[in-house]
Amino acid sequence: MKRSILMLAMFFTLSTAFTSCREVNEEEDEMEMEGEEMEREMEGEMQEMDDDMDNVGEDIEDAANDAGDAVENAANETGEAVEDAANEVEDEVEGDDDY
Repeated sequence: MKRSILMLAMFFTLSTAFTSCREVNEEEDEMEMEGEEMEREMEGEMQEMDDDMDNVGEDIEDAANDAGDAVENAANETGEAVEDAANEVEDEVEGDDDY
């Protein structure tokens, strides 16, 4: 009788050991999958940040171009205004003024 009880206890111990090892492996696989998922999410977020940085760079370049165009237009308009004023003064001096 003692032998059969000891054999049952040994089988119970072995089956418990195998079952607990299998659960650990499943947990490790689950943790590895979660780690890979987090890595993919971080790569996606990094890609989004790179895209955002590219967009910011393009926006800055566009703003600089717009500012350059505005300065150029203002210089042209100022030059035209000075030229018109000079022509009016010349006409006044020569007496060709319409007034």
